[in-house]
Amino acid sequence: MNISADRRSGTASDQNGEFSLSLDPGEHIIKFYYVGYADQQKELTLRAGDNIRFEIQMEQSSEMLDEVVISAGKYEQKLSEVTVSMEVIKARQLSNQNIVSLDQILEKTSGISILDGQPSIRGGSGYSYGAGSRVMMLVDDLPMISADAGDIKWNYLPVENVNQVEVIKGASSVLYGSSALNGVVNLRTRFPGNEPSTEITLFGGATMNPPRRELIWRDGRPLNAGASFSHLRKIGNLDLSLGGNYFKDEGYREGNYENRIRGNLGLRYRFKKVQGLSLGLAASAMYVDQGDFLLWQNADSGAYRQNPESLTPMTGHRFNMDPSVEYSSRRGDKHSLKTRLYSVKNSTVNADQNSASKLWYAEYRYLKRFRSRTYWTSGISFSKNNIIANLYENHRGSNASIYSQVDANLLKKLKISSGIRWELNALDGDLYYSIPVVRAGLNYQAGDATFLRASLGQGYRFPSVAEKYTETAIGALKIFPNPDLEPERGWSAELGVKQGLGLGSWTGFGDLALFWTEYSNMIEFTFGVYPPNPDDIPTFDDVGFKALNIGTARINGVEGTLSAAGKAGPVGLQLSGGYTFMNPVDPSLLDSAEIVEEEGHVLKYRRRHLLKGDLEASVWKIFAGINLQYNSRMINVDEVFLDPLIGNLLLPGFPQYWEDHATAYTMIDFRLGWNITEMIRVTAILRNAFNVEYLGRPGDIGQPRNITVQLRLDL
Repeated sequence: MNISADRRSGTASDQNGEFSLSLDPGEHIIKFYYVGYADQQKELTLRAGDNIRFEIQMEQSSEMLDEVVISAGKYEQKLSEVTVSMEVIKARQLSNQNIVSLDQILEKTSGISILDGQPSIRGGSGYSYGAGSRVMMLVDDLPMISADAGDIKWNYLPVENVNQVEVIKGASSVLYGSSALNGVVNLRTRFPGNEPSTEITLFGGATMNPPRRELIWRDGRPLNAGASFSHLRKIGNLDLSLGGNYFKDEGYREGNYENRIRGNLGLRYRFKKVQGLSLGLAASAMYVDQGDFLLWQNADSGAYRQNPESLTPMTGHRFNMDPSVEYSSRRGDKHSLKTRLYSVKNSTVNADQNSASKLWYAEYRYLKRFRSRTYWTSGISFSKNNIIANLYENHRGSNASIYSQVDANLLKKLKISSGIRWELNALDGDLYYSIPVVRAGLNYQAGDATFLRASLGQGYRFPSVAEKYTETAIGALKIFPNPDLEPERGWSAELGVKQGLGLGSWTGFGDLALFWTEYSNMIEFTFGVYPPNPDDIPTFDDVGFKALNIGTARINGVEGTLSAAGKAGPVGLQLSGGYTFMNPVDPSLLDSAEIVEEEGHVLKYRRRHLLKGDLEASVWKIFAGINLQYNSRMINVDEVFLDPLIGNLLLPGFPQYWEDHATAYTMIDFRLGWNITEMIRVTAILRNAFNVEYLGRPGDIGQPRNITVQLRLDL
């Protein structure tokens, strides 16, 4: 919290909210400011020798534009003041929809799509067979990307202890480095307030039969059930956070099951004698037993049945430990050292696909706060990884970086942001230098609740070990290694306006953004003939997919979002949603009239139109909600899957299925809840209410209608 006296002198409170000021005798006006809270003011009259002690109760702002975010600049600021497009997902949204894995709620968020676990923001990513991510996943500002596959383990993320999830749309490599080429998702966990709190959730559900009778593959209904808890409390100067989760799912597809148990712990000790100093320790661990669905048997009776040659039952362990130390001075400057050990181990029936990886990460960050509301963020980071795997052999790597960013209020209503980063990556002794990347942005308050913004940011991504070295076969699908794979580079730009809304009891905001993204050296798994020796005569064993730097990509479009809350008579309403139009193309193919006519210039595994919306109404102790997702037709997939001969060999029946069923689709979910008491709530969630048959990646039909009943206790 910032405190000013007579608009001349000032200070900042420590983590306990305590502060001190030395003032001359006379009358003074003391003002209190804190991001996300309404300003407070107190008038004092001091006499010589007076020593006055008082308390100020800050009230949280009800304005949505005052929501506090950290990810945009690595310090607290209002959502309305950031220079990039951001989405904020609240814990209530996860709880009300019984979200058991973070990708489920991201799929419902404007401009984001998840294809078989791989995230794409505004069409920035396609599908790469579980290897690599252009979106950086963070938990409490630290990377949570596996060291080997470079992917996100969605079921490991602690959704039972979410404070909020922040999504940055667009290249963010200046602050977050490799893998932030397409954006950032930052899950921020909770710490206790003044009163202890305990939350317990129990749920169970079932999946209904698919819409076509020939797709029914088993007797009975596949069931799922789970439980989670979260406990927060203060013990003197110690903040304690505990959480746990258990989940069991029989799976709606053959061989696609999951059993997991996860626990997490958070500790933060605030020193009383050294104000502003705190030590932290967070840890999470999970055991999982699961089977992934990779390839169907055929497009009809075997669509939900696993190809026997692609069965991959797996047991695994995930673990992370995060020691940290932070110090905040009375002037508001902040030093922080955050570290993480992240370990992933997978064991399969086929030992050739076993893997284990460890990532050690450390980041020192310094935040300098100037009186003119100017912030200077600088830092250095270092990471080291060790990979032991039969799937892609053993490797060692490291990464070092330095970055700096300034967010300055040059004028009263104009905020300018600029930053630079340089990074060095090493793998097995080979060095890869990242050329310096930069970003710049501005935010101008054109009216009381009108904010204009513009941004330009560069990004890059080093290929993962899995992309470079995986060599395996899944049924008839073969994957070949490519040790010569080069890093991706790119940039994104946008113009946007955020308009606050207020009418009677209604508050909210609308946002409109024009965006443009370009990549070079873009990595995609590409079908072809890859003999070990170019001089050899190729055989059928040399046919398959390999990660290649295919060239360029361009994605531009427009996105509009709306978020509002208010009342219609006695009914409370909350509304959020947005529409995204994208034009994802390969510029090198735009000159080919024949390809353009057939839309072969469109990037693979992308859609042009996304529409997301959620409406919740509450009256008395009852609430009801509806969630809508519209996805236009996926325009392109790998051409080999559509070939009548090879396509039917790799995915039996897919060429005809693509022609008949690969269309746009709309999915609607309903929920109905009853707050029986202040501590007990029962909710029923009906997903895919109209039992729509929809296609994800090739050979992967989505989940039919399913219902879940949830019991939640707030103690």
